[in-house]
Amino acid sequence: MMFALAIVIGWSYFDGASLGTIIMRAVICAVIIQAGYFLLVYAMIVRSTPATADKPREAERGVKVADGEKLTARRGSLR
Repeated sequence: MMFALAIVIGWSYFDGASLGTIIMRAVICAVIIQAGYFLLVYAMIVRSTPATADKPREAERGVKVADGEKLTARRGSLR
């Protein structure tokens, strides 16, 4: 983000823009970058499948769990 803003500021400066125009272009660029980042993270969240709480319980009961699948919940006493 900082690199993109530096390019916009440099381009505006060498274009002969006024200080107000440079600041306005930098702010607009920052808002567009931030909105894109938000939409990207939102799309990643929407596309991910939620993990059910039943998988750790099934593993405790002896139900087979797929190889490589991580179980994060731990029950029982501390040893």
